[in-house]
Amino acid sequence: MKKKIIIFTATYNESANIIKLIESIESLNLNLSLLIVDDNSPDNTGNIIQNYNSNKIKIKLIKRPKKLGLDTAHKIAYDYALENRYDYLVTMDADLSHDPIVIPEFIKNLSKHKFVIGSRYIKGGMCKMSWSRLFLSFYGNKFIKFVSGIESSEFTTSYRGFNLAGLKNFELKMVKSKGYSFFMETIFLLHKRNIIIKEIPIIFLDRQCGKSKISKLELFRTLFNLFKIKFYDSAKL
Repeated sequence: MKKKIIIFTATYNESANIIKLIESIESLNLNLSLLIVDDNSPDNTGNIIQNYNSNKIKIKLIKRPKKLGLDTAHKIAYDYALENRYDYLVTMDADLSHDPIVIPEFIKNLSKHKFVIGSRYIKGGMCKMSWSRLFLSFYGNKFIKFVSGIESSEFTTSYRGFNLAGLKNFELKMVKSKGYSFFMETIFLLHKRNIIIKEIPIIFLDRQCGKSKISKLELFRTLFNLFKIKFYDSAKL
């Protein structure tokens, strides 16, 4: 039976990237839906999406009144996918750092696995960030792996897929962390439920248009949350 698949991305000031992303997803010629949550982008991203006509994929736009956080946008997407009975949910960034060409690989692997994550740090993967960001990302993920003891080389990317039928005892609203720590804690919770973290290689491209939304304090928040999740939250479970 053909699977019902939805791709999700969140936008805030992505007017220079969003049409390219939609067109790249359309070019796959797959039977997909696309959900976009826009946090009232001042650069008119929401209106650009609203005025875009597609005869290849169904596009659903949710416009929020203000910037409410990446974690809450992903939770909305997960709930939307469940409520509308999608089989697979694939989440990705809107800044063209995640190449849609990998989406078919996510779909193929979701037929065998409950959760799939795109990894920059396994064979075949690559991260084309600036050297300073690459250093923090590479060693940050290694440190998370060391502290957590979870067999995964990737914890922080949002390029990931969920087999919703196979994840009956898991929902994203269970994740309490905010910001980019949200992605790390998701891996922890899946691991606690004995769900295999299936990695597939991706090439991560540094954004060429617009500005990164990652604050300089996010690294320290992530480290704090790493130890909180590992030692404090684990003790309560």
